[in-house]
Amino acid sequence: MAADELDEVTSDNPASDDADEIAGPEKLNLQVQVESPSACERHVTVTISREDIDRYFDTAFTDLMPTASVPGFRIGRAPRKLVESRHKKDIGEQIKGSLLMDSLGQISEEKQFVAISEPELNLDAVEVPEEGPMTFEFDIEVRPDFDLPKWKGLKLNRPVRDFTDEDVDQQLEKMLTRYGQLVPHEGAAGEGDYLTANIVSSCDGEQVDRDEERVFRIRPTLSFRDGQLEGFDKLVEGAKAGDRRSGKVKLTEDAPNESLRGKSVDVEFEILEVKRLKLPELTEEFLDEMGGFETKEELRNAIRANLGRQLEYEQQRKIRGQITDLLTQAANWDLPPGLLKRQSARELERAIMELRRAGFSEAEIRVRENQLRQNSAASTAQGLKEHFILERIAEEADIEAEEGDFEKEIFLIAAQSGESPRRVRAQIEKRGLMDVLQNQILERKVLELVQSEAKFNDQPYDPEPHNVEAVHLAVGGGEGAASIHDATADEAAETAEAEA
Repeated sequence: MAADELDEVTSDNPASDDADEIAGPEKLNLQVQVESPSACERHVTVTISREDIDRYFDTAFTDLMPTASVPGFRIGRAPRKLVESRHKKDIGEQIKGSLLMDSLGQISEEKQFVAISEPELNLDAVEVPEEGPMTFEFDIEVRPDFDLPKWKGLKLNRPVRDFTDEDVDQQLEKMLTRYGQLVPHEGAAGEGDYLTANIVSSCDGEQVDRDEERVFRIRPTLSFRDGQLEGFDKLVEGAKAGDRRSGKVKLTEDAPNESLRGKSVDVEFEILEVKRLKLPELTEEFLDEMGGFETKEELRNAIRANLGRQLEYEQQRKIRGQITDLLTQAANWDLPPGLLKRQSARELERAIMELRRAGFSEAEIRVRENQLRQNSAASTAQGLKEHFILERIAEEADIEAEEGDFEKEIFLIAAQSGESPRRVRAQIEKRGLMDVLQNQILERKVLELVQSEAKFNDQPYDPEPHNVEAVHLAVGGGEGAASIHDATADEAAETAEAEA
C-alpha cells in the first residue's frame, strides 16, 4: 500500500458578499486522506470542519424560517430556537446530503485523482455529529498515475495492398451469400456446406448444455464463445443426415461457467440436415435490390471501396497494436478484478462498433467477438491500459470529440447495418454507449496524431483465409450462454461467411 497522502483545503480569508457572488459558494475546509491499495484503487477519508457544519445548519435554518410551521405560532413567526429544536433531525439529513455532494464535488475539482467510476459510499454509515467534525469514507476506482511514455518518432510497420480483380471477386461472392438460398443436399457434407445439427456438450459423462437445430457452415475451425474446435471440417467430412460426430473443446479461462474453466468438454453433433448455398444471379433487378446499383461495374467499385475501408481497419488495428505495445511496456499496473469484469462488456462493445464502422459483415464480427470473449480478461486489461495512455496523450494535445465526429461515426455504422443514422444514434443512446463511442473517437484521433509523428515501413498485407465459423453458444454452459439470438435457417445465409 502506498504511503498515505494528506491534503487540506482551508479558507483563511473570508470574502466579502460581493466577492462571494462573483467567486461562487465558499469552499469547504476539508482534510482529505487518500490511501492507494493498488494503482487503480483509492480509499478516501474526508473530514469536514465543525465550522462548515455549523455554517450549513445556519443557512438551512435561515432558509426554513419564513415557511416553518410550529404549533401555536403562525407560519414563519415561531422563535428560531424553537424551529431549530423541532426540525433539527430533518435539517441534519438535508445538510448531510449537501455536505457529501459539495465535498465530493470539491475533491473532484481539485483533481487529486481522475475517477473512472462512481464512489462506493455507505450513506447509512455517515452521520452529522452533535459536536466536532464530520468524517466519511469511500472507495473509488481511478486512472493510475504514470509517466507518459515517449510517443513521437515511433518506428512502425504498416500493411499495404493494392486490391486485384480476384480480391473483388472473392468479396463479391461473400456478399452474395447474404442473399443466397440454402437448398437440401443429398450427398455427403464437405467444407463450405451447411449443417443443421443438435449440439450436446458434456463433461465427465454429465450433460452440460444442449442446443437444438443450430445452423452453421463447415469451416476448419468452429468457434464458440468459450472455446474452439479445431479441425471441424475433417470431423464432419462425409457426414449425412442421421450421423453423429464428436469432438473435444478446451474451455478458456474466461468461460461463462466458472466451474469448468480450463477443462475440456465433449461436444457431440447430431446431424439433422446437410445444405448448400445457391447464390443469386446478378440481374438488373437484383443489382437494384443490393443497393441501387445500375451496373455490375458500379457494384464492383463499391466492393473495392469497402475493401479499402477494411484494409484501413486492419492498418489501424496492427498499427494500434504496435503503438500500444511500445507505450505499455512500462505499464505494469495491477488492475482490480472487479474493474476488469465491469469493463469487459464495454471493451467488447467498442470492438464491435469499430468493426461495424469498417464495413465488416455480421458473420465476420461474430468470429472476432468470440475471440475476444475467449480471452476476455487479457484483452480487457490490455484495452484499459491502452485507453489510459491514449487518454493522457489526448489531454496533453487538447484533443476532444466534437459533434461532427459523432455524426461521422454513426453514419458509417448505419451504412453497414442498413439502418438510418437517426435510428442507430437512438439505439446507441438507449444502450448507454455514447461514452464508448466518445472513447473510440478520442483514441482514433490520438492514434492519427501518433502516426503523423511516426516513421513507417510498408509491408505487404495478405487477408487471412475464411476458415472460422462462429457460433454464439457457450458449450460449457453458464450465465449468458445464449445471450445472442440463435441463428435460424433463414438467417444462416446472412451470417455464414466468417473471417478469422
